[in-house]
Amino acid sequence: MKKQKYLFLIITFLLSFGCALFVAMKVFPNNPFSGNKAQNTVLDKIQDGDIIFQTSESPQCEAVRIATNSKFSHCGIIYKINGNLFVFEAVQPVKLTRLEDWIQHGKDNKYLVKRLKNAAEILTPSTLQKMKDYSQQFNGKEYDAYFEWTDTRIYCSELIWKIYKNAAGIELSKLKQLKDFNLTDEKVQKILKERYGNEIPLEEKVVAPSDLADSDLLKTVIGTY
Repeated sequence: MKKQKYLFLIITFLLSFGCALFVAMKVFPNNPFSGNKAQNTVLDKIQDGDIIFQTSESPQCEAVRIATNSKFSHCGIIYKINGNLFVFEAVQPVKLTRLEDWIQHGKDNKYLVKRLKNAAEILTPSTLQKMKDYSQQFNGKEYDAYFEWTDTRIYCSELIWKIYKNAAGIELSKLKQLKDFNLTDEKVQKILKERYGNEIPLEEKVVAPSDLADSDLLKTVIGTY
């Protein structure tokens, strides 16, 4: 009889513990038993001013990947604001996006995070604040589908390049001209025709996500590809 009583108590305890654990995982998704712990640990490596890259799947982004011979077609700069991580990105319109949401927008949720090799010396709190202050002038502006080197509208890699250049005094990569990229592919030709007709601005200054990703000034912090 005692054995049955103890067995009943043990089964009751195990069932109660299991229910409590299930509730804890639902209510507190960041608890030590949660599968999100690994993801949180990865995101803890990210710092203010890091640059993040991903593969987008729109026709234009596919054309960008082909023209630049790279898997990267979109990028943004990471800012820590009130303890939360955001990606400042040039989409339509230019805006801040929560990092977790930004990652989900990429193909297979894959991304690459890069950082200045001497970030500890260069990206001081005052420099980072200058970068954020400078960024405000672009917030809400239209995305530049024509890749013009102006501040009227702006595209993703241009936004990052100008923030680092004009607010931190760092030229992440040399600027190129549109003609320097692979423009012969049929899909690229289609996008160019839609944008420019027969007047393609081959001399226009441009910077691609791949140019930033390949910068000698940057090192890889996280890569999920």
